[in-house]
Amino acid sequence: MNSSRRTELPTQAKAPDLFDKCRGFTRAREAKAAGLYPYFIPISGSEGSEVVIDGHRKIMLGSNNYLGLTHDPRVMAAAADAAAKYGTGCTGSRFLNGTLDLHLGLEAELADFLGKEAALVFSTGFQTNLGAIATLAQRNDAIITDKLDHASIIDGARLSTATRFRFNHADVDHLDQVLEKAGHECPDGGKLVIVDGIFSMEGDVADLPAIVPVCRKHNARLMVDEAHSVGVMGDTGAGVHEYFHLTNETDVIVGTFSKSFASIGGFVAGDEPVIDYIQHHARSLIFSASMAPYSVATVRECLRIIRTEPELRARLWRNKDRLHQGLASLGFDLGTTTTPIIPVIVGQLEDTFRFWRALLDFGVFTNPVIPPAVPEGTCRIRTSLMASHTDELIDEALEKFQKAGKLVGLI
Repeated sequence: MNSSRRTELPTQAKAPDLFDKCRGFTRAREAKAAGLYPYFIPISGSEGSEVVIDGHRKIMLGSNNYLGLTHDPRVMAAAADAAAKYGTGCTGSRFLNGTLDLHLGLEAELADFLGKEAALVFSTGFQTNLGAIATLAQRNDAIITDKLDHASIIDGARLSTATRFRFNHADVDHLDQVLEKAGHECPDGGKLVIVDGIFSMEGDVADLPAIVPVCRKHNARLMVDEAHSVGVMGDTGAGVHEYFHLTNETDVIVGTFSKSFASIGGFVAGDEPVIDYIQHHARSLIFSASMAPYSVATVRECLRIIRTEPELRARLWRNKDRLHQGLASLGFDLGTTTTPIIPVIVGQLEDTFRFWRALLDFGVFTNPVIPPAVPEGTCRIRTSLMASHTDELIDEALEKFQKAGKLVGLI
């Protein structure tokens, strides 16, 4: 039967556009318009402790180049020699064509340096934590992290199929309670506690002498991320585990080459069966191109220098004392730091950006740190020392901190 009436289809609501959140993100543009955008600053020249930005010299107090080795002639020569011999890249994963004798040599040297049976290197420190954590902790297991652990640790825990728990920063009593809870909720699995050796935004040190007995009480394994402490702490610079003489009690050691080792890459070290298991199961190793030859050679030369020139470490700590005492005497709030990472606590985001801008204009490069990297209301300017800073540079930086602090009303 014919009908002149047409059936109207219901109007379909417009589906959300995937890019809506991108168009709605305006904070960065607003900060740029106000001249207060502090990130992705292009550096056009560097000598380590000093850099050039927009044609102007700045004192670098925002680098993790703790021992000042990025511009050491011996390190640069080692990188150049490796590039000449092996080329500029491996063009494949360690699992297939990307393993050089350089990688194996570095892994043996690292294991010896860190006091462990074996070590394995990854292409970045971030990938190291993703691979090691997600591989070791699986279904039925429990991962227990400090609330201020690095983002790579948090993401590694997220990638795993383990149940995740967190304890309050540096609160060993709370760690004990959380481990008790983890034991009840995950009775059929193992437990992995992960802490930073030095916490990168606070500058404080993990209390391993208190943490180790709690881990042993609950039959939990302990992983320490020595990213900011290797090359910096310990009798030979091996890290916090060495500083506290708890190498044997630290089950897994991870870290990065992007700080004291003046390059890029990462490592995990531990008992040989553990490292062998990670080597054959970690997706971020198996499915990623291996460290470039010149990066490996850089790290090996830096490791040689760290082991044979303890005076670099002594100079770094002397510089830390000079800057810390100077900033404290000016009236800045430095939190609980005891290391070459010295945060200046400001509080609110806008005040932090204004302080950062004033410091940069006066000639000091620093890092503003805001949530989620730190808790709300604790925004800060993060500074870090190098062994290559001279007394004159530190004193000049203190003068500029005083001027900037008074300008924005912090002191």
